[in-house]
Amino acid sequence: MTKHPRKPVPLPSKAQVLEFIQDSPGRVGKRELARAFNLTAEQRPFLRQIMKELEEDGSVQRGHKRTLHRPGALPDVAVIQISGTDEHGELLGRPFNWTEDGPPPRIFLQPVRRDLPSVGIGDRVLCKMQFIGNNQYQARVMKKLVEAPARVLGLLEVGTNGLFLRPTDRRDRQDYVVARGDTGGAEAGELVEAEVLPGRAHGLRQVRVLDRLGSLTAPKAVSLIAIHAQGIPTEFTQGALDQAEAAGPVPLGTREDLRDIPLVTIDGEDARDFDDAVWAEADGSGGWHAIVAIADVAHYVYTGSPLDKCAYERGNSVYFPDRVVPMLPEALSNGWCSLRPDEERGCLAVHMWFDAKGNKTKHRFVRGLMRSAARLTYTQVQNGLDGRPDDTTGPLMDRVIAPLFACYQALRSARNLRGALEIEIAERKVVLAEDGSVVGIVPRPSWDSHKLIEELMIAANVCAAETLEDRQQPCMYRVHDEPPMERLEALRGFLQTINLNLPTGALRPQNFNSVISKVRGTSQEHLVNTVILRSQSQAIYTPENRGHFGLGLRRYAHFTSPIRRYSDLLVHRALIRGLGFGTAQEALTSEQAADFELIGEHISQTERRAALAERDVIERYTALYLSERIGAEFAGRVTSVTRFGLFVELEDSGASGLIPISSLGTEFFVHDEANHRLVTRSQRTIHQLGDAVIVRLRQADPVTGGMLFEMRANLGGAPKDGWKAELKPAPERPQRPPRAITESADSGPADGAAPDAGGDFRPGARGSRKRISGEPSGRSKTVRLNRSGPPGSKKPRRR
Repeated sequence: MTKHPRKPVPLPSKAQVLEFIQDSPGRVGKRELARAFNLTAEQRPFLRQIMKELEEDGSVQRGHKRTLHRPGALPDVAVIQISGTDEHGELLGRPFNWTEDGPPPRIFLQPVRRDLPSVGIGDRVLCKMQFIGNNQYQARVMKKLVEAPARVLGLLEVGTNGLFLRPTDRRDRQDYVVARGDTGGAEAGELVEAEVLPGRAHGLRQVRVLDRLGSLTAPKAVSLIAIHAQGIPTEFTQGALDQAEAAGPVPLGTREDLRDIPLVTIDGEDARDFDDAVWAEADGSGGWHAIVAIADVAHYVYTGSPLDKCAYERGNSVYFPDRVVPMLPEALSNGWCSLRPDEERGCLAVHMWFDAKGNKTKHRFVRGLMRSAARLTYTQVQNGLDGRPDDTTGPLMDRVIAPLFACYQALRSARNLRGALEIEIAERKVVLAEDGSVVGIVPRPSWDSHKLIEELMIAANVCAAETLEDRQQPCMYRVHDEPPMERLEALRGFLQTINLNLPTGALRPQNFNSVISKVRGTSQEHLVNTVILRSQSQAIYTPENRGHFGLGLRRYAHFTSPIRRYSDLLVHRALIRGLGFGTAQEALTSEQAADFELIGEHISQTERRAALAERDVIERYTALYLSERIGAEFAGRVTSVTRFGLFVELEDSGASGLIPISSLGTEFFVHDEANHRLVTRSQRTIHQLGDAVIVRLRQADPVTGGMLFEMRANLGGAPKDGWKAELKPAPERPQRPPRAITESADSGPADGAAPDAGGDFRPGARGSRKRISGEPSGRSKTVRLNRSGPPGSKKPRRR
């Protein structure tokens, strides 16, 4: 049989070869290309020429062993630095030491295997890379490259062999040795930032003090810990400061003159940056004409300027009980961009018209010059609405405050009809004395005066998103997706344990509101509100509109706070460009618009960073406040049941701490995940989610914010909120300094923000799992009664 030579196939075009290389998950050589296009040996020189041309014009890059890959392609195994999380809470990374000109690829990290150390933001990991298209990779962690942080923040304490460093991060479960010559002059009791030194394969790691931050008892020390731990920038560049100091008043020019309209600002008593002012009047046909005027920050902060770079880096202002870390220098945030009373300020304002039912009929944006008629507080306005006006609000009641409230009532009716998510969880406020000591921890009020401003701001934000869409301009949307399916299934399982049902299929906010209404006024009210909140998605910033589930809106963007949110500044710039209001340097540039997706990811991350820091500070202040009451008894509720113990939230302060399972008694406890309870084998003792309890405070550590309780009595689920119990005060005896209460690194924080955010759904968890140094793990056994059951039936995915 005669063997005929293989008939040569046509040579591929340059475009076909480039497409094959770009679509290939790895690097491509001449052999792979020849096989793919079925080329003969005689045709390979022509293929070599095509490859050379692609390399010369920059379409591909040469890699190891003469292979080619698309520009910026990553090797099969690469070092990745974890940079943040996406909208679903999954870890994101970027190539370590990225040097390419273009943006780095987006890398999604798969859940880490149980046999590997847990990883978090800032860690470097060795990963197996898989290209999934569109400049995106999926990475599987092979090894954590940095077991200890390069730098560590902690408190210097005296040990048996000299000084040691106790970390402020609960996830860091070891102390560090400080050699005599490495203290940098710091003494015991000081907060320091230290560098972890190489060496010491066994025993405690050694550190060298780099920066002394002051005494733990000094004012503002608590917030300083969170600032350093989260890496929040606190210093402005000299160029940004110079630019802010050079700012001046805004001329009227072509702006609309709003100075005769009695716009007022309504904020908290301690507010210094007034970025929104409001006014309303009846329109004569049963409806309302309202104006929301916002500080014209874009007039002062140009794209690419030193001020803009600092604002972008921070992403937002961060608010602590003892300080504010502003997004803009004080000369702007509290000066030319703050709508102070009786001072002329530039503004970007929106006129809105509503019918009697609160439905918007039209709106119009203007760039104006205004003069605030008064700086009011929520308390003043609420007292005025309740019939107790003061000297400031009295003259404004009929012509300003009463019309605003009537307009709000119409907007509230429209909100109720629209069906926004109505989760009711009281936030806690730390009250400080002038010397920085904690006076108390009290619930933040939620009055009609707060809701009035909230509804007007929401309406203005909707107008901004609609206008940008109408003008076909880029928009940085505030997106709140529907709850993820796995969280909904977990929520349904939990609600079934307390005889409540959540419908299946597509859900709307009204479905959750219906569940909440059934427990209003009962002992389960706070718990159900909390677990519904934690079942929600986390809100993000993105140029892709997916609506706002929590508010029941099809489109939504943040417009009303450009002093403290970079997202709002972007929306202002886009409005200026779309409406032709200002100069080119004030408007959104095409280059910045092209980067909206990356910018959205960045400012979403800085927002989460700020929320973590603010929550950590509240926890540390709470621990500081209660550290003087060691041994006292408190009423609380079980908010989470785990295999290692019970988390309890105190009724009066909202403080959260752990009762270790080892302290619950001598019997063997079984962890019934499906029903959220710990049960002894004899069934005599049951501790269940939602139980009312009396606990004794054993430890409260201001350094880490952790607290440890012991059970005094379990009263079950019958008592209602606000119940009273016979509680013993703290004994009058000196207390030894508590040992560190640290946090397991393999769990993420639960989200405490309201329907604009979400987090891992673990009922009642106020943070990550805590452990006590030297505390035995306890005797418990996990029993999976239902593989697809409620929260806790599986280890939750990182969010």
